[in-house]
Amino acid sequence: MNRKSREKIFHIVALVVIAIALVFYLIPIYWIIATSLKPYKDIFAMPPKFFFKPTIDNYVGLMTIRAMTSEGAKIVGSSAYPKQLLNSVIIGFVSTTLAVGLGTISAYAFSRFEIKGKGDMMFFILSTRMLPPVVVVIPLFLMYRVLGLIDTHFGLILLYTTFNVSFATWLMKGFMDEIPKEYEEAALVDGYSRFEAFIKVVLPQAVTGIAATAVFCLITAWNEFAFAMIMTRHKAITAPPSLASRMGSSGVEWGQIAAGTFIFLLPVVVFTFIMRKHLLRGVTFGAIKK
Repeated sequence: MNRKSREKIFHIVALVVIAIALVFYLIPIYWIIATSLKPYKDIFAMPPKFFFKPTIDNYVGLMTIRAMTSEGAKIVGSSAYPKQLLNSVIIGFVSTTLAVGLGTISAYAFSRFEIKGKGDMMFFILSTRMLPPVVVVIPLFLMYRVLGLIDTHFGLILLYTTFNVSFATWLMKGFMDEIPKEYEEAALVDGYSRFEAFIKVVLPQAVTGIAATAVFCLITAWNEFAFAMIMTRHKAITAPPSLASRMGSSGVEWGQIAAGTFIFLLPVVVFTFIMRKHLLRGVTFGAIKK
């Protein structure tokens, strides 16, 4: 078998493996979308129905409150889900912005300055991510209750920022290390201050790393469940705890849960799609060294 034949077989096998992986990854997404569009009786049909008449009743039921009147079920107002989704947007994006900003500044300091015990400090920063949320949620709840931060946007933003800034610092330090120090030294020689050199020279070079870090931090904050479940009641509750506890008169409303899950996925998908070019470059940045 010659080289061209081997390469052709390798490409065919690679395409088959990719196709199989795509099927496994896309089936859950298809099932969520299909379930959100199915009538109630078709959701529980056995065997499962792949062909059905789509309906938006699950989305309407998710977004509205209905009451029984003499004329039948009538919409009397909007549900709490739109506000909970807005809470997720506010808390997720604000905490991501703060975590990436603070992480970038911290990473720059660790990368450029000689700090005593730098290795131990970096390990300590990373160790804050080693404990699962359930281990620290009780003492945090007691502290938040004393400080009056239970069920507040600021409380969750502070919490998510604290847990994400360690990851952002570690990730951004790798990107900072790959940016040549000569760029800043040239700027300093030209009369720039250290801060001006950081803003005008380093940050433009670190855009790919910032984008990649922002995507990962947003996904972490967006999907967080334990803290949002225990630290909130009504005012600041986010979408994940709401979806997990959604019940109706006939039991678990799987159609509405699927509709809410699909809507919940959209903001992160859109953000990741916008950052896709930077994300690809950011993940591979520094992988090939000269």
